[in-house]
Amino acid sequence: MTDDAKQAMDEQPDQKGANGVEVPGAIDDSEKIEASNVSEREQEPESGSETSVREGAEKGADKSAESDSEADKEIVDEEPVSELDLLKSERDELKDRFLRALAESENIRKIAEREKREASKFGTTRFARDMLTVHDNLLRALETVGEEQRKSSKALIEGIELTLRELLNAFSRHGIAAIEPKEGDEFDPNLHQAMFYAPVKDSRNGTIVNVLAKGFTIHERLLRAAQVGVSSFVQTDEAGEQDKKDSSAAN
Repeated sequence: MTDDAKQAMDEQPDQKGANGVEVPGAIDDSEKIEASNVSEREQEPESGSETSVREGAEKGADKSAESDSEADKEIVDEEPVSELDLLKSERDELKDRFLRALAESENIRKIAEREKREASKFGTTRFARDMLTVHDNLLRALETVGEEQRKSSKALIEGIELTLRELLNAFSRHGIAAIEPKEGDEFDPNLHQAMFYAPVKDSRNGTIVNVLAKGFTIHERLLRAAQVGVSSFVQTDEAGEQDKKDSSAAN
């Protein structure tokens, strides 16, 4: 540095601040760099707070966007059904009603056919039941005929027998069959009607001991049960021992 420069610097008066503190007339470059660094450090927190504020705003925007999308979805779900869906539902309903009506008509047809078959089979049930009395009277008339009457009224007896035979043939053509139980058979309440119970010796309890009238069926359905007498004799041990004693005494 020259002598003139030194003299100029010495001659430059010191500047005082507002508070009376002396301020040097010049600031070197190192002091300027340090001051700039300090200002940058002071500004760094402010930039960080701005970043956090920005991130919070972005998050809020994302949440608002999500809520808007959910609201849009709800609006889409609540949209009215399209005309095509209405037509499909109406078609399905009409199809279901048609199938139900078809099934009902088919059931009615089957019931009508069954009733028709039953009418053809059992339509004459009442008339056939009334004709059974005619059969019984003809049979009783023939059972009372003796040998003398048969010789004296041969033609009359043959006429009665012929009438009874033709009646049985008519029964057979219309599916009417006779039930002819025999003595000693087991009593069947589905086919037999017990007219009396009697303790008949030498017979098992619940067996038929007398046949009063034949029974008849029409197409395997009971038309009239056979009228029979049933044994109610029960052999006890004492009666069995008494029979043994009587038989041993007789021997």
